[in-house]
Amino acid sequence: MASLKEILTRRPVAATVRLTIPAGGARPGPPVGPAVGQYKVNLMAFCKDFNARTQKYKSEAPIAATVTVFKDNTFELSVRSPSVTWFLKKAAGIDSGSGRAGHVVASTLTLKHIYEIAKVKQADPYCQYMSLEAISKSIIGTAKSMGIKVEKELD
Repeated sequence: MASLKEILTRRPVAATVRLTIPAGGARPGPPVGPAVGQYKVNLMAFCKDFNARTQKYKSEAPIAATVTVFKDNTFELSVRSPSVTWFLKKAAGIDSGSGRAGHVVASTLTLKHIYEIAKVKQADPYCQYMSLEAISKSIIGTAKSMGIKVEKELD
């Protein structure tokens, strides 16, 4: 339960905006400008903040961002790492998964690839309390549903 001090210091939320933007590619123009600018947020401050937080990723990596806009025109930015499917496709070197997962194998990855992806995803706010093993099992399940075979070692 929230304390009285937390309740009194909460700022009223005007909107919550969810965006997918390429890493380091936030610009005041579309799609970022119209989505965030309609709430009178300082677009240059938003773009600088987003680009600074995503500079460690490759420029083509799609980053999921959640922007909480408050009534006083300030914002809070939450940035997540790219999706697991994006990482799997890049590691496997394919553009899309298998059309018939379970029947047709699109590519093959090793457990080392899965472990590296899990280490990156562990930094996400939603996965920070999960063990590396649990994250890896989830990634293996995603890979199977995409038609990517996971082996211990490549022959």
